[in-house]
Amino acid sequence: MNARRRVTSVAAAVLVCALAAQALVVRRLDRIRQGAPLEEMLYIGSSRLLRGLSLGFRGLMADIYWTRVVQYYGAKRRVRSVNFSLVYPLLEITTDLDPHLMVAYEAGSIFVSQQPPNGAGQPDLAVQLLEKGIRNNPGQWRLYFDLGFVNYMDRNDPAAAAKAFLEGSRVPGAKWWMKVTAAAMQSKASDPATARMLWQQMYETSSDERVRETARMHIVSLEVDEIVPRLEERVEAYRSRTGRYPANWDQMVQAGYLRGVPMDPTGKPYQLAASGRVEVQVPGDFPFATAGLPPGVKRPKF
Repeated sequence: MNARRRVTSVAAAVLVCALAAQALVVRRLDRIRQGAPLEEMLYIGSSRLLRGLSLGFRGLMADIYWTRVVQYYGAKRRVRSVNFSLVYPLLEITTDLDPHLMVAYEAGSIFVSQQPPNGAGQPDLAVQLLEKGIRNNPGQWRLYFDLGFVNYMDRNDPAAAAKAFLEGSRVPGAKWWMKVTAAAMQSKASDPATARMLWQQMYETSSDERVRETARMHIVSLEVDEIVPRLEERVEAYRSRTGRYPANWDQMVQAGYLRGVPMDPTGKPYQLAASGRVEVQVPGDFPFATAGLPPGVKRPKF
């Protein structure tokens, strides 16, 4: 009886200590969410320690850390910060806790690779994260797509991108266009048509709404960059023939240069300046566009 009581007492003590340790972890994580300054945000940096404190609930702990990644990234993006220093370390811990948490690799790589204020601007680390994901999940073709995407779009390395797409095309269940995309990587890295194709594929295949929204904004911005120069060419053709710039789009339509008033991807008419410039009405609708911006509006290079 005494032996049984001792065993019970020891087990109870161990359980109490473990629960206390887990409570400590949760409190530390809550500080991230509640009042800590973003630049001084605290996190438990030892994956090994967290695995020990998780009491076997490593998946749950990984979900908590993924939530912190999203909160941290979202807060930084809202204030248009240029410092996303904790995104990658938090993702490293998250994927150490759960090496099979696919969203952490897929969305996380975009968080890390995109230039500020839309991400950490660290595409080399995004590649490291995705290579880690592939090592742990070799049967997931989507990770090869993400790796090729980052190599092409953010590292300007078509050869590495082609290799990733080709390897991914051999994974059972991979989309048919992975091999076609590998061939397209022979184009120069700045080719707008290829960039638009990749963002479209990212939009159609990602399950994360933040990534889909980023992809959508890139797609519409690329459309503006494609259409505005064409419209300005037609405006210049009108001027060459008539000796003056058109006062409005209706004059262009009546002269046969357009079929109707040109609309931007959001359905708003493009604006026609007296100098012949073509501009979007709301530059904020196209955060990655480089054409169609009013004078004085500058964008970082992405």
